[in-house]
Amino acid sequence: MTVRAMQDLESEDSLDLYWKGSFDPQMEIERALTPFFEVLEKYAGEWVPDFVKGKRRRKYSRAAVWKALEERLDKYGSGCGLFHTTYPLLDMALSFGLQQSPRVLSVSLGVQPLTFFNEEERCRRLVELVRAWSSHYPVPHATAHSGADEHLAGAPNYGRDDRTMYRDGFDKIYEVCWLNVFGPQLVETVGRERMLSTPAHRVEELPNGSILLVTWPTAADFTREEARQAQARALVHLRPELDYDTVLRSLHERNAALVPVEPRFSPEVAPLFSRLVAHRGVATRQRMIAELNAHPPPEPEEWLPASAALPSDVPDIQAALEHYSLLAEYMVAMRHVEVPSLFKESPESLTDLDFHFWLEDFPRIFERELIDQRAVPGVGAYLGQVLVRHLGGQWIPRKKLEEAQVRVGQRVWLPFVRAYKYLRSRQALLDFSLTQLYRVAERHRS
Repeated sequence: MTVRAMQDLESEDSLDLYWKGSFDPQMEIERALTPFFEVLEKYAGEWVPDFVKGKRRRKYSRAAVWKALEERLDKYGSGCGLFHTTYPLLDMALSFGLQQSPRVLSVSLGVQPLTFFNEEERCRRLVELVRAWSSHYPVPHATAHSGADEHLAGAPNYGRDDRTMYRDGFDKIYEVCWLNVFGPQLVETVGRERMLSTPAHRVEELPNGSILLVTWPTAADFTREEARQAQARALVHLRPELDYDTVLRSLHERNAALVPVEPRFSPEVAPLFSRLVAHRGVATRQRMIAELNAHPPPEPEEWLPASAALPSDVPDIQAALEHYSLLAEYMVAMRHVEVPSLFKESPESLTDLDFHFWLEDFPRIFERELIDQRAVPGVGAYLGQVLVRHLGGQWIPRKKLEEAQVRVGQRVWLPFVRAYKYLRSRQALLDFSLTQLYRVAERHRS
């Protein structure tokens, strides 16, 4: 059985729930948490966990949970992961502390895909789950909403720096999500009567003084005009100083950011650009596609017609070829842990290297002198070796690396020149990718 983390899945939004409750420090952990798991098992339905992970994986059961929490217990607290590995997917983290009084029980979970919550009954069951948890364990604040939309809203910082956010938490109404639980302190800040009179699908006072608020019957259609209007009305009611039209306009802007954009990537860069897009979170993926569509990389210029190729000027061609091979091997040695496919010297390994360097922001984090002295020769030689191995290329060695060429068909390519341009900046990694040069060389091979 394998765990597929939610962020590793390429295209789907999720319903994300963030919840913190508290319990009596005098209670034994198993006794304190039993009501939590009773509620989870009663209401989760199709996404009830099927296994739990502490120091190792176990099939889900209460006994497995207690074992997982026990084996990760230290003086600060404990925690475990809970998962459902078939549709719908669940990725859930649970933890509790031992230093606070009362003790804090923290839960973050994502159920994917969000479209699972198109049905009102499934949404009602989730609301009942949160209601039951929040009635048994006092909460300061809890939310359930589209993960992508929360990202666009700036959660959990809402424009604050990290230090301020961790210090103050959700100390006022920054946002209204699809499902909200406002603890007694937030209720007092807004006013109980005002909060209970919020125009929303469901507003309910819980036994411990918290208030449960649900803006719309279903979670998945949060971009629907009526759902956005309900969200805006609720926020403006709780924050009378806000302007309804302004709030609604900002929600429409978030909708626009989630509208699918058709990729228009050339075949030469599609393997890399598709990888970049898949890595992005749902909230920013469409914007990245639009940016890549709008600014395609220039056609490679690091080539000459075969008739204009510089002749070899080295005294020992075999020694030069061995030198290029050693430089390529240095590249493999330098990055094979992060990019295992480098051992294959394949077109796919070029894309893997492009993606790794971009993800790491390699040109920024390493000293320029080291990049030019070590990385550029290694990358250039590796690119040349792939051209030789897979396109039938032939090295034309030169004393100066930047003049070394690889002949493929009726063109000679300058891999070291490409490597130099490539490693100038993070943007240059995209504008002068190894993937693109290889694919263009392949297109012009005959």
